[in-house]
Amino acid sequence: MAEQPGYLKNLKSESVVQRVINCLTDGMVSGELKPGDKLPTEPELAASLGVARTSVREATKILTYLGVLESRRAEGTFVSSGFQESMIDPMVYGIILNKGEDFDSLMELRELTEVGILRLAIKKQQPEGLELIRDKLAAFEEAVAREDEVEAAFQADNDFHDAVSALCQNALVDKINRVVRVLTYAVRRETVATMIQTGRGQELLAAHWKIYEILSTRNMEGLDEIIHNTYFLDVTNK
Repeated sequence: MAEQPGYLKNLKSESVVQRVINCLTDGMVSGELKPGDKLPTEPELAASLGVARTSVREATKILTYLGVLESRRAEGTFVSSGFQESMIDPMVYGIILNKGEDFDSLMELRELTEVGILRLAIKKQQPEGLELIRDKLAAFEEAVAREDEVEAAFQADNDFHDAVSALCQNALVDKINRVVRVLTYAVRRETVATMIQTGRGQELLAAHWKIYEILSTRNMEGLDEIIHNTYFLDVTNK
């Protein structure tokens, strides 16, 4: 009888389903299970691990939901071949549920993300991308001037930042940026509303012009300070 793969020998003291999950993920980490590999059948896994088929079924369902595995009708269950956007969902839900406790950590992540995106955008931008940024900035300027249209200004702000992220030409960066912006939706909207309603719309607009200037000149000097002092008006005034 062939020797079992190492990942099938690692059952520990957690719940049965968690133990199955750990065994499978250990196999992926060790390289015994590679992207695109087909898993043994449910009965085979159950027999190898000495657990009930229902435990294997539940474990594979969880890993499929997380985007780690994918189920193909009439073919079986396979290790996912690449990044799946659904992998981010559980992290998003966890942060949302703990937002009060994790606010500072989330803001630090946001700042790190914004700085990193700008650095990459400076390196990879194309002229047409910069033109789009200028157009988005003009739309934001028009929206800010209409002080009674906070929603329009907030949408224009989102469009501007999405366009900056697109300059990176990196799908994974774009997805992570979207996640961070979803998580910070409420505080960002409150910032735009407060700045406009208190007559500080031009200050908010100036922050975006500074970002455009950084991109157009490709000058990263003082980038971190500019990001902290402009993007994070919502944190410093919290």
